[in-house]
Amino acid sequence: MSDDQLLTTVRRWIAHDPDPTTRDELQALSDAAESGDEAALEELRGLFAGRLTFGTAGLRAALGPGPLRMNRLVVRQTAWGLVHFARGRMTTGEEDGTGSVAIGFDARHGSHDFAVETARVFLEAGWQVGAFDRPMPTPVLAQQVMFEDADIGIMVTASHNPPRDNGYKVYFGGRLARLVESDGAGVGAQITAPTDVQVAGLIDAVVEDTMSAAPADPQPPAQQSLTMPPRVWKLGWTARAAYRWNTASLVDRRRHPHRDLRIVYTAMHGVGAEMVAAALRDAKFRDVVEVEEQCRPDPDFPTVEFPNPEEPGALDLALKTAERHDADLVLANDPDADRLSAAAFDPARGAWRQLSGDEMGVLLGAHILERGALSPEAPEGAPVVMANSVVSSRQLGALCRARGVEHHQTLTGFKWLARVRGLTFGYEEAIGFCVDPHSVRDKDGVSAAVILAELAAQLRADGRTLFDRLAEIAEETGHFVTGQITVRVEELSQLGEITSALRNAPPAELAGSPVTAALDLQKDPLPGRRFEEATVTDALIFDTEAGDRVIVRPSGTEPKVKCYLEAVGDTRDEAEARLEVLRGSLESLVS
Repeated sequence: MSDDQLLTTVRRWIAHDPDPTTRDELQALSDAAESGDEAALEELRGLFAGRLTFGTAGLRAALGPGPLRMNRLVVRQTAWGLVHFARGRMTTGEEDGTGSVAIGFDARHGSHDFAVETARVFLEAGWQVGAFDRPMPTPVLAQQVMFEDADIGIMVTASHNPPRDNGYKVYFGGRLARLVESDGAGVGAQITAPTDVQVAGLIDAVVEDTMSAAPADPQPPAQQSLTMPPRVWKLGWTARAAYRWNTASLVDRRRHPHRDLRIVYTAMHGVGAEMVAAALRDAKFRDVVEVEEQCRPDPDFPTVEFPNPEEPGALDLALKTAERHDADLVLANDPDADRLSAAAFDPARGAWRQLSGDEMGVLLGAHILERGALSPEAPEGAPVVMANSVVSSRQLGALCRARGVEHHQTLTGFKWLARVRGLTFGYEEAIGFCVDPHSVRDKDGVSAAVILAELAAQLRADGRTLFDRLAEIAEETGHFVTGQITVRVEELSQLGEITSALRNAPPAELAGSPVTAALDLQKDPLPGRRFEEATVTDALIFDTEAGDRVIVRPSGTEPKVKCYLEAVGDTRDEAEARLEVLRGSLESLVS
């Protein structure tokens, strides 16, 4: 758009923005730009260069004004887009297109206000609205959608993103989910293509309609904080108790009764501490030491550079606490507690070692293969079905083949894993685990923490470690070692450049081994699947004659390109050596 059109759009945005903070920020930029400040004009061009779209896990961006940032007006427009989508699907001769929505939020900057803004929109549209009375983990909201058969679930969170970010996850449940996907596969799960594109189209229509003129009423005066409307049904003790009871029901006290385990736990300044402490206590794990500096919610995440348990240094405080207390296991959630990381003392190295997401995935998968479906609600006699995302290790698949168990690979994101029919356990390498898909159709770092503790306690009672168990599994499957290369970019628009270059000039060999298969998920299906336009994604997969694999894809939530490496060998040392050669080979291609 021209600069005149841009400034007109900015003035309209200011007129509609309900938040005095972002309104004043945008007004200052607009005034400066109209006075000839080129830097201010360039900043406005960046803020209005497009609109947030649904990525791997919903909307996610830095806080700030304009359609490419997270703010109350973007949230209001998104909520109205969801209302119009649901109305179009649910309106019949007897139904008026309204339903029920459950709203949760974490402790990040802006989360509560975005939840209030969402509640106001759905109330105005005539919906029954339930909202949590305080910040809660994402899996508690996801379970509420399932237990209450809510038509829509909304979680305001940016998960493990930097402090300046926030986000918006959308789940469909109830009648709406069944109308959108008649096979019921999406009940309780986050929305996928093409639904997200259809919702985005309706959001655009809302924007076009409302932004075409100044608002009829002036914006309200500044408020220090927003409060939930009185007509909102408060989700509180009952919802939390239901989640606790269900999580406690997953452990097997008869076959795995041991609880002699000292656990160090960190919430990474997020909202997991209360629920994890209660869940472990309910499961009879009494010896739990919290990392005090990190167990109270703090949206500034003061003790870590990046609030992701996977990041180097993020577990330093937890590991120091573990050494000080002579602990057996470290458990760590990300800020909204839907992911889980873990560390244990490795006798072979004489030091603590953080487990990778793939190592945790195969440990939990093997444990559940032996136990069967964990939930008491699982159909009796139903076959075990396991799945992981395509960027995760192939080891769980190898274990399932060895045991004659059904296994699936899906696209990246739990919205796809949750749709695997009959799923018993699913995971993705980015420390996301679903141990109870009957209750939570998403990753759940709380219930996964309890089940990993059950496994670790049993192994300790048997005189073994998690690393011993990994070695036993490798004897059955072969040795799989995974790693990553991350290429950070300045702008989201640069994300596709690396994959585009590899697409135009694919490698003939990697780590000295010929590339025997190359998949482009913009035009090829995953093995065993059929190609669908709705599942097109920007990802490239290269398999080599030596059995190694490389996957390159832009991140769905952050400005970086991720390269996933996996090497195999007859021994772990051999696989690790091959991985380093593979790493060097790929770095020369993407640097």
